[in-house]
Amino acid sequence: MFKDNLLMLRNIHGFSQEEIAEKIGISRQAYAKWENGATVPDIEKCQRLAQVYDTTIDGLLKTEELDGGRIIPPAPKGKNMWGSVTMNERGQIVIPKAARDHFKLNAGQRLILLSEDTAGFALVPAEIFEKKLELMNQAFSSAGE
Repeated sequence: MFKDNLLMLRNIHGFSQEEIAEKIGISRQAYAKWENGATVPDIEKCQRLAQVYDTTIDGLLKTEELDGGRIIPPAPKGKNMWGSVTMNERGQIVIPKAARDHFKLNAGQRLILLSEDTAGFALVPAEIFEKKLELMNQAFSSAGE
């Protein structure tokens, strides 16, 4: 819900209600009413909130839940949280349909699995990874000439 997202985002960013209110040009009391669900801002104020919190208006409005009912905070602009997946006994997972559609992934498409020991892993379509690798190799070759 919108009010839950506002509270989460404000806490994540370490702002007081007064600081946020000042950033978007309203009173602290008006902001407090948004956080407690008594009122909602107009679209222009939503845009300012999205800018302050580095998310989108859609991110402010949508609420994503993990298994167990915990709410995921809205993702920063250009980043996405697609929810959770469960790995089966063979190590297989199903990429959520919304993510497959967003990245135009199809059955049989090759993905590169990248990882960082302390942060987990990421999947990148092979054609994108290989293109970036080729560009990087070209940059190194021209720098050496």
